[in-house]
Amino acid sequence: MNLQDLTKVIRVRWITVCVITLVSVLGAVVITLLTTPLYEASTRLYVSTSAGSSANELYQGNRLSQERVLSYTELLMGETIAQRTIDKLGLDMTAQDLLTNIKATAKPDTVLIDVKVQDESPVRARDIANALSDEFVVMARELETPESGARPDTRVIVEQRAAIPDGPVVPKPGRNIAIGVAIGLLLGIGVAVLRDVLDNTVKTRETLEEITGAGVIGSIPLDKERRKHAAISFETDNSGIAEAFRKLRTNLQFLAVDNPPRVIVITSSTPAEGKSTTSINVALALAEAEHNVVLIDGDMRRPSLHKYLDLVGSVGFSTVLSGAASLDESLQKTIFPGLTVLTAGTVPPNPSELLGSQAAKNMLAELREQFDYVIVDSSPLLAVTDAAILAANSDGVLVISRFGQTKRDQLAHAVGNLEDVGASVLGAVFTMLPTRGSTSYSYSYYGEDSDLRPSQKSSAKDAAKSSGS
Repeated sequence: MNLQDLTKVIRVRWITVCVITLVSVLGAVVITLLTTPLYEASTRLYVSTSAGSSANELYQGNRLSQERVLSYTELLMGETIAQRTIDKLGLDMTAQDLLTNIKATAKPDTVLIDVKVQDESPVRARDIANALSDEFVVMARELETPESGARPDTRVIVEQRAAIPDGPVVPKPGRNIAIGVAIGLLLGIGVAVLRDVLDNTVKTRETLEEITGAGVIGSIPLDKERRKHAAISFETDNSGIAEAFRKLRTNLQFLAVDNPPRVIVITSSTPAEGKSTTSINVALALAEAEHNVVLIDGDMRRPSLHKYLDLVGSVGFSTVLSGAASLDESLQKTIFPGLTVLTAGTVPPNPSELLGSQAAKNMLAELREQFDYVIVDSSPLLAVTDAAILAANSDGVLVISRFGQTKRDQLAHAVGNLEDVGASVLGAVFTMLPTRGSTSYSYSYYGEDSDLRPSQKSSAKDAAKSSGS
């Protein structure tokens, strides 16, 4: 994954990154609020050694002091001095408890020792630091004094005494929040990348073309208004989704110039992928171009076109195939010029047998003679075999894939069902694409960067030359 891919993942899953970062920051805030404040008081000790007047003696004395400093640092963090401090102040704690809050450090190449003491009380932190330093001065004198009682060569002086600290050093809200933000961003990005890797839905044009073996000839943006009104009034509508269907119509007309598909089945792998809405508006877009179009509801199990277009649903495809009504009697004109609809009719007990009958083949052939285009809205491929049967008797199939919803294995299985019956996949259509961000798609007319495959572009160019001659 390169930087561009990572940026794309973050843009797509920015909500995940933001939520995890927010949770991490809230966690840092909670930890900060629950952490007991600690105050730090510090003292500084100076170690001196008696030396002669010569340069060599002065050097040796300084070296001796520096060597003593390292040993004194360890003694300052020992149990003996801690216990002596506790006894002097009458503290209610053990030497081990006190040692956890004491830190002594020696500055390199100096004879100075910094002693820092942390405590819940600022006053007690100061008292412990001063008492500890005073006791160590006494302790160092005892350790350095010879048995003869002579003056010791090394002595420790409290160079700087502790004062009451102004504020706590623990917790550090700014640092904690910064760490929370950093950890949240890293975790958020990690989870986003992991979700993207584990996501087996179809989200890219390349994936859709690879699985279907056909070019993406249309990309329909998400439009919540289609949930209420599936049909677009192309005469007055110039919205993004209307333009998308117009471009789909253009690409569809140039799929095969010498033998253009006229009986087209539109299907998907699973329900709720926008199949019926796409079927309606593909038919309307073709009708807008002054073609005589018939739209067939081939989903006899869950018919929906009569609801979307406000038509009579009791007479239609199934009643014609069963011989209960003639084709002419069952065709219904719509309020849209150039569009005729054959609804599904009553739900039969044997849809697959009806669709696979010779009567169904004859009816599709008859409709081909009467209309410029026959658009069939079929049932999902993975639910039943109805769509595959209709596809076998058509000129080709448009496979619908819902962005971020259709799974790759589902789509592959659906395409496999079409291949098993020898149906031709004309192209794939992305539906419900996000209208913002880098995940939105667009496709252009021929002569530009079209969504069609190179072979389809060549056919389009040939058609343009023929029309111009």
